[in-house]
Amino acid sequence: MTPAESGQVALELERLRGALETGFARVDGSLALLVQRSDQTDKQLADHDGRLDALERARWPLPSLAAVTGLAALGLTLYELSAR
Repeated sequence: MTPAESGQVALELERLRGALETGFARVDGSLALLVQRSDQTDKQLADHDGRLDALERARWPLPSLAAVTGLAALGLTLYELSAR
């Protein structure tokens, strides 16, 4: 290999190195963006889980209140029937 060919090979290797560094930087940036979006999604899921748990805890008295109201209505109806 002549010195001129050796210089061209070195130049091509340097260009390849630059292209690889540019590609790796682009991939690294894309991965960082994906990690950030994943973190945001995890935060949103945690927020939704918390809100759903709060709704479930706040909802439990409704069936109980409906049952008490039904029993009260039944009691009043039986009282009225027995008063006749």
